[in-house]
Amino acid sequence: MVRQENIQIFDLRSALERLKQQPGELLYTDEPVDPQAELAGVYRYIGAGGTVARPTRLGPAMIFNHVKGFNNIQVLIGLLASRKRVATLLDTTPEKLAFCLMEALQEPLAPVTIPREKAICQEIVHRADEPGFDLRKIVPAPTNTEEDAGPYITIGMAYASDPETGDADITIHRLCIQSADEISMYFAPGRHLDVFRKKAEAANQPLPLSISIGVDPAIEICACFEPPTTPLGYNELALAGGVRKRPVELADCLTVQAKAIANAEFVIEGELLPNVRVREDRQTMSGKAMPEFPGYTGPANPAIPLIKVKAVTHRKQPIMQTVIGPSEEHVNLAGIPTEASILQMVERAMPGRLLNVYAHSAGGGKYMAVLQFKKSVPSDEGRQRQAALLAFAAFSELKHVFLVDEDVDPFDSNDVLWALNTRYQGDVSTVFIPGVRCHPLDPSQVPEFSTSIRDTGISCKVIFDCTVPYDLKERFQRAKFKEVDVRRFAPTLLGED
Repeated sequence: MVRQENIQIFDLRSALERLKQQPGELLYTDEPVDPQAELAGVYRYIGAGGTVARPTRLGPAMIFNHVKGFNNIQVLIGLLASRKRVATLLDTTPEKLAFCLMEALQEPLAPVTIPREKAICQEIVHRADEPGFDLRKIVPAPTNTEEDAGPYITIGMAYASDPETGDADITIHRLCIQSADEISMYFAPGRHLDVFRKKAEAANQPLPLSISIGVDPAIEICACFEPPTTPLGYNELALAGGVRKRPVELADCLTVQAKAIANAEFVIEGELLPNVRVREDRQTMSGKAMPEFPGYTGPANPAIPLIKVKAVTHRKQPIMQTVIGPSEEHVNLAGIPTEASILQMVERAMPGRLLNVYAHSAGGGKYMAVLQFKKSVPSDEGRQRQAALLAFAAFSELKHVFLVDEDVDPFDSNDVLWALNTRYQGDVSTVFIPGVRCHPLDPSQVPEFSTSIRDTGISCKVIFDCTVPYDLKERFQRAKFKEVDVRRFAPTLLGED
């Protein structure tokens, strides 16, 4: 892969300029598109991938220049829906993405606040107390399908502070626009902003927050780290600073006591209201929310917290960014931080043995990981399963771990399945860990599916040990082909590294 050192990425627009230098990575269309289901329906065929219902594929990011109902606003989708594209945007290679983030974990750089007059996210201001304010007419949030509960902000960086300690955190949430100035906010169990919200609610106080949309991709990736890698009180913006070797710039909001990302395309300012709940699908009453990463439409929550919007600010001619819930974009957002978390934990426990990790697309970046493990001495036998147990500890939502040897490419599903077929025996190579809490969006984790499941969200985690026992390694040598310089014979076929 050829690095593009001449364009330094610090916001969404510089990221897009970098992609323009990469043939086939960014597609523009002037065809008018309806943000309600049509936009996502188009991208399903262009480049969604992931767990989206087939037919789908990996393809370029896409910018729609003419979105019905919105003038001078482009909508971007699929920016991170390719591991190669993410690597281009983070100045590394697809195989080294987790290592890039692990280095940032070792050298974080805290964000800084700049003066408001320098905050380009506030070039245009819409206040909710002004006549005619309507969030739905300012922010072109699409729906993924015709069944969605409403228009969703799918990649908004929600940023708030602990009302007791002042510690700040940034996360991505399911945000449904409910009215002209209201947004519902779904909290998966354990989210740090929910801890902040509950503290504010206990004091009968609103929690001020900002939602920044359209930012440096490094921020979007780093916002997806979870405990124990980033415990309560850890600001993931410092990781994004570590990736870029420059601090993320924040600005004070105009209407609430919160900060926002200063160069975001859009910023929504608001407050999470105490003791107020709303039915997520109150606009449709369908019982459905939106497509989620496992590939199914998530159920609408009957009572979730509500944000009262105070203002929307944005850059001139802003770019709205969105994702398809089950797409490869979610795989990368969730999976690459998962890989870094697993690498870091296993490296601390047994240095040099875990060579790489892939949070597989089939698991949406959360449910399934492939660990490439090297056994160098007889005493390494058994440590591969210890590494799998550490992976479950590093990322609690992980359901299945596949262990492969150093001669198996963890990023090649056919190679992994080859190991499953030639280096695995079900009765001795499978480890079941029943009764463990996993992720609530897995539809198989219900008592109706199995009598062994005592409560919704509990799962049987499984280790598939597809590694060769150390004392048998000599019997499992792959056929050795002659090393040649293939560029002599096909100089353009493989491209440049």
